[in-house]
Amino acid sequence: MTIVEVNKDNFEDEVLKSDIPVLADFNAEWCGPCRSMKPMLEEMAKTNPGYKIVSIDIDAEDELAEDYDVSSIPCLVAFRDGEEVNRSVGLISRDAIAELMEG
Repeated sequence: MTIVEVNKDNFEDEVLKSDIPVLADFNAEWCGPCRSMKPMLEEMAKTNPGYKIVSIDIDAEDELAEDYDVSSIPCLVAFRDGEEVNRSVGLISRDAIAELMEG
């Protein structure tokens, strides 16, 4: 699987109605730590079929960022059955990302 670009039009279908857990990456193009984490997320999206990783550009989707109280990036939000179950703010390791999805 690859990272799915999400916006307000497909957020409900891709995240809230997903049959599998979702990791939402709230990020911005200008954010250095976001760019550093992107290759890890891309690799994880390809090697972990048990969950979906989506990317949300907070500059283009400021309403979604506001709806989910994203005030600092990168912000990873884990969803299961349409509900937020875990969150991490800032650059984290691959292992920490995996733990975020397991928790």
